[in-house]
Formats: sequence, C-alpha cells, structure tokens
Amino acid sequence: MGDRCTMVISGSQLMSYISDFTNICWFMEPEFEEAVRRLHCVVGNAVVDDRYIVVGTGSTQLYQAALYALTSPGGPEPVSVVSAAPYYSSYPDETDYLCSRLYKWAGDAYEFDKNGTGPYIEVVNSPNNPDGTLREAVVKNRGDEGKLIHDLAYYWPQYTPIIRPADHDIMNFTFSKSTGHAGSRIGWAVVKDKEIARRMSKFIEMSTLGVSKDSQQRAAKVMGVLCDGYQNCKSANKSDDLFFEHTRQIMAERWERLRQIVERNQVFCLPKYPKQYCLFSGELIEPYPGFAWLEAKEGEEIDSQKVLRGSIKVQGRTGRRFGVAEKYVRISLLSNEEVFKEFLERLSTIKSMSSNGH
Repeated sequence: MGDRCTMVISGSQLMSYISDFTNICWFMEPEFEEAVRRLHCVVGNAVVDDRYIVVGTGSTQLYQAALYALTSPGGPEPVSVVSAAPYYSSYPDETDYLCSRLYKWAGDAYEFDKNGTGPYIEVVNSPNNPDGTLREAVVKNRGDEGKLIHDLAYYWPQYTPIIRPADHDIMNFTFSKSTGHAGSRIGWAVVKDKEIARRMSKFIEMSTLGVSKDSQQRAAKVMGVLCDGYQNCKSANKSDDLFFEHTRQIMAERWERLRQIVERNQVFCLPKYPKQYCLFSGELIEPYPGFAWLEAKEGEEIDSQKVLRGSIKVQGRTGRRFGVAEKYVRISLLSNEEVFKEFLERLSTIKSMSSNGH
C-alpha cells in the first residue's frame, strides 16, 4: 500500500481518556467506529446496522469482556465455557487465567453436548483455528441455558469464502488477522444487545481504562485506505492494488506449494476444503487458512510437534493444546516469504517418521 496508510500524530493530540461520552463504549474513537462499519459493509462479512461496536485491546481482551458480560453478576456455580475440538489452544488458559467465580473452562463442546449439564457458553470459532473449517454451534436443544460467542478473527476474504454476512449476538474481530497489524493490539466486537455491550465496555474500562487512541486512529486510517481502494476500483473499473485480492493470491500460492510437498513426501496429510460461493468475490473459491493443520499418517503414537522440532527444527503447536491427539500439529503460514520458503525446504527433507522421533 506504499505510503497511503501513513499518518502523523502530534504531541498534543489524543491526550484524554475520553473519546465520546455519548457512546456506550465512551473510549472508542468515532473515526474508528466509522471505519469498522464501513469495512464490514465493503467486505459483507458481518451485519453492523443497528449493532453496537465495542473496541478492545485485541480480541483477547474482548473474549474476557464477553465472558464477564454474559455471566455477571454470577450464580451459585461458575458457568461452563466450551468449544468444539480442535479448539483454539488459548481458550482454556484465557478462560481460567483470572480464576473467576463467574465462569470456568469445561472443554470440548461435543463432550458437553453429550454429558454436560447446566448453564454454558459455547465459543464458535469460524473459520476455526487450527483447522480452518467453517463452524456452527455444536451444543443443541438446551433452551435458554446456553449463550454463544462467535470468534470470527479469520472470517476475511484472504482466508475463506464469505458465504453470508455473519449475524450473531456477539462477534469478535481483530485487526491482526484482517490486515496483519498484530502489534497495534486492536480488536472489536459487534454486539446485538445494548446491555451486553455496556457490560463489555465496563470490563475494558475497569481493566485498562480504555484502549489506545493512537492504535485506534492508525487502524481507522488503514481500514479507510482499504475501503477507498474498492470504492475507487468501482468508479474507475480497475482492480489494481486491492488488498484482499493481493493477500488471497499470496495465500493461494502458499497453499499450492505446501500441498505439493506434503503429497510428495507422504508423511503428513492436510485437510481438504470444498469450494464455496463467495459473496465478496462473486466466485466459487477454496479456503486458504492462515495455519496448516498437519496430521501424521503413521499412527496415533506419533508426536508430530516433537518430530518437526527435533528433526528439521520447525516449531509448531501440538494437537494436544487444541484438545486432540499429538499426531496433529499446527504450523503458521503467515510468516514472511523468506521464513515460509525455508519452512518448505525443511519440510521437504522429511521422508518418514517413527514413534521414537526419527
């Protein structure tokens, strides 16, 4: 994008805690809220009309804020928090980190659906980290006992077809996955219920007294530039320098190179994803997740993380962290090109594995 996203903040700007006292989320910059709504309208991945926007320090803080909002003021027992395995590896630690009396991690949603009782919150991660699949809620027929949090960090056109505008009670998004700006520590929630939005804002107020205005303004600038590109493209009938098309092409090329090596060495297998119609591109397209979910072919006893680290010095995250067997390992595909190329070269040297790690 060149210098189009450059902005200058003077020393006297953005000094107050307060952005807009008339807003439930009073520490959210109006420019940021406007940019979020505009971006979702351009992409078509979420319903934002008549919804409340809550800004957070990344989606990690928003996850905690949503748990607090859905469980306060509390009951006789902590509310069970579940997600379908393989679930995002940080959910258990993030849920139990504060040792809250309001909620507790209760594991796999499939198991809870069969054997669990009482109030619960199900976290629906779609597309799912680690395996890239589009997800729906798993726990069924519980009436008013259950509540949902939709983690839609990867529901962007470079990773997956946009099959419909998401329309759920709480939807968490993050700047780090939409554009790659992880260091800005910006996320946002799209919330239906006013009281839930108020409680989420209160949690952020009490934990960090708001969210960096500098980061909000930078995020708003970047989002605005991306949206301007699509608006200018339509008016000029051009498609040059469009962010999501560019990043999607990178992901498609990486997945093609990865699949060639995996099929050639016959040590691991990768998920296969069906093509679906994407409302954003107007085409039948295949998902290209931000992670490779590798499965060892040679048996349940294989520790794929240990094998990769010990034999070719590649760091992945074991399937055990995601609530499944150690034969699975997650590898990030979002590194720079030099690192990705080195990863492929090392992966191509693996010919077979045994349970002792050779």
